[in-house]
Amino acid sequence: MNARASMLAGLSCLALASTPAVAQDAPENSYDGNEIIVTATKRDASLQDVPFSINAQTERAIERANASTVEDLSRNVAGLTVQNLGPGQSQVSVRGVSAGQIARDQPGVKEQVGVYLDESVVSLSLFTPDLDLFDLNRVETLRGPQGTLFGSGSVGGTLRYITNQPNLDRIEGKVEGNVNLVDGDDFGGHLKGAINLPLNPNLAMRAVGYYTRYAGFIDALREGGGTSEDVNSGERYGGRFSLLWKPAENLSITPRFVYQKVKTDGFNRQEVYNLYANQFTTTRPQVTFKERQQYLLLDEAFEDEVKLFDLTMNYDGDTIGVTSVTTYTDRDILVSRDASALTGSVSADLGFPDAGILLPSNLVDTTGVKQFTQEVRVNSAGTGPFQWLVGGYYANVKRDYTQRLPTPGYDAFTDATLGAGTSAAVANGFGPDSPYNADIPYDLSQIAIFGELSYDFTEALTATLGGRYYAFDESRRFVSGGLFPNGDNARDKTSSTGFSPRLLLSYDVTDGITLNAQASKGFRLGGVNDPLNLPLCDGGAPNGPDAETFSGRPRYDDETLWNYEGGVKAQFGGITFNAAGFYTKINNLQVTADAGSCSSRIVFNADAHTMGLEFELSASPFTGLDLGLSGSYVEAEFDSTLTRPNGTVIEGIRNGNRLPSVPKFQMAANATYSFPIDPSSDTNAFVTASFQHVGSRFTQPGDQENNPRTFQHGFTFGGAPIGSATTLDLKLPDYQLVNLGAGIEFPNELEISVYVNNLLDENALLAFDRERGGRARLGFATNQPRTFGVTVRKGF
Repeated sequence: MNARASMLAGLSCLALASTPAVAQDAPENSYDGNEIIVTATKRDASLQDVPFSINAQTERAIERANASTVEDLSRNVAGLTVQNLGPGQSQVSVRGVSAGQIARDQPGVKEQVGVYLDESVVSLSLFTPDLDLFDLNRVETLRGPQGTLFGSGSVGGTLRYITNQPNLDRIEGKVEGNVNLVDGDDFGGHLKGAINLPLNPNLAMRAVGYYTRYAGFIDALREGGGTSEDVNSGERYGGRFSLLWKPAENLSITPRFVYQKVKTDGFNRQEVYNLYANQFTTTRPQVTFKERQQYLLLDEAFEDEVKLFDLTMNYDGDTIGVTSVTTYTDRDILVSRDASALTGSVSADLGFPDAGILLPSNLVDTTGVKQFTQEVRVNSAGTGPFQWLVGGYYANVKRDYTQRLPTPGYDAFTDATLGAGTSAAVANGFGPDSPYNADIPYDLSQIAIFGELSYDFTEALTATLGGRYYAFDESRRFVSGGLFPNGDNARDKTSSTGFSPRLLLSYDVTDGITLNAQASKGFRLGGVNDPLNLPLCDGGAPNGPDAETFSGRPRYDDETLWNYEGGVKAQFGGITFNAAGFYTKINNLQVTADAGSCSSRIVFNADAHTMGLEFELSASPFTGLDLGLSGSYVEAEFDSTLTRPNGTVIEGIRNGNRLPSVPKFQMAANATYSFPIDPSSDTNAFVTASFQHVGSRFTQPGDQENNPRTFQHGFTFGGAPIGSATTLDLKLPDYQLVNLGAGIEFPNELEISVYVNNLLDENALLAFDRERGGRARLGFATNQPRTFGVTVRKGF
């Protein structure tokens, strides 16, 4: 840590609106007074001139909010929700377009919100990188489908991290240090730096480095009665290095290398039941969990290492502009979980003795991703009434996913209980003492052609028409072995083509007031389902109800939607007000269903819709006071019902049920007051406060069926009586967060601030966590408790 901190020290670093969608390098000055310049249409445009709903959180807003993750930002952005599953594992949705929680062992499922670092796509279902927000120019949230310009994965919207670019004109930089105290007993903090250096009149470089230490707040109870404190602590470190070369006035070439690694020692899971620790045991100590407690036999870990190289070239001619973006990404992800309770619950069903049920079992998921993308765009230049943009896109993705369940000593108990030679007979070439193993390599290629045309019919009326044609092919191999799976060795392929159009209308009612309307189509690529773990289905019955319901579903179709919206954008004096109403019809929503007793997950296609209202208001009633208010109301529901052969509904996919993870109502309010404390030296102070409300949600569609839910445990392990059960309300309650901050700004670009986040120490339930349908473990992902912090920031 000290070495990294020394290296970083050596580097000695409520907006609102709307725009059409695709992006170039961040402009050098993207914020001027009340105007924010964005590139969501792959052209520079004022936020208020974009003819659809968009939000932009500026660098200053990010700093004032003491935000370190996109989840921190999301509560200030209408229509944006984040399901927190830990660093690097959060799932994003926009405007209620959500199919629920994607599990770690579903590598073929694609994301619903596209995430970009400038021009380079970085989103990956479940494992979108938890990028550091330092030295960002802004974060743009483009609401509604952005398939025309951003392609697959932007079916609900697009999130764009826009970095500060190298600058040829001046030396500049920033250093930032922070110390924070979480839950009163664990310290975190960070050290970050950025520097921009012109090397000659045509060449400049910008370097960013950062190190963050995450304080832990989850305690783990251990076998034998001990406790390990703050087991979900961790660290994030990395940096960006970019060059800007301008061999000619209208030509720029920007190569860049990005590196980041996130490591945590555990997960933000608080448990209410564990096979080994519960209130029912009689031969083992009874346990009633407190807030922010879990039970572990083994340590857990998460690692995400990202290496990204991209090369952006821009030519700005008098009549046309040309942009080329080449990106190569290499990522390695490790998820190491204590699966002892999961494995032990299966062992209990199989009749293993207590010693076999108590074997420590480590579920190790690894993901390796190598992705190459190339995009080329040509656009009109000038200021005439007719503007156009055309482009092509190619992507090739290789994703290798493996899963192992090392459980030392398991084969001996298997052979003793089920018969000699059983473990060897089911190995299928995998090693010993691992009852589940899988290798799942994917190859995906995609090509697309896209374009947009816009025409100013009058000075007030502009129409934009766009479309994207896409074709993709995916191949997958599935090899499994061990006691729990089938011993598969299968190859599958799927492919699809499609076209996504978009029509935008923008009408300037008067100076400062614009009406917008849009009809657009988005898409998410389909895929291949994994085989069921048939030995675990219905106690091994090959024709049981779970096997009958969930087998025979090898593929799921592309998800498509049509979005219709109208909005208003108004700006006058010190007030900015943006609002939109929308209706989205979703066909073939890709919904994940837990496959009953099989310990498998199957993706189904279902129809759904979302509709709602969103608004954002900012005002400066007098000098020094800035106010912000935003909110959204969303109805997100299924429009179809899927049933088993016996007529019962599959995992809550019922007409009228809510889509998962989406609050109906969400709002945020913030206020900042700045005032001089020494006018002679231009020294100012500020105080800031924010309030955030997030409404109730369900983690998975099935959670709203038979809720409150009673989970029958069915185990006599530890002397628990037959019929022991836990009843839980699976409707995640609404929660409120209050944040306060204050600081002093000195004239030499020095700022010192203090803050407290989650002032009321709200223990918010963010997602329901279950192992093996709740038979092994029940718990919830939870948020960071009350945090006090001090930040020192110096620019030059």
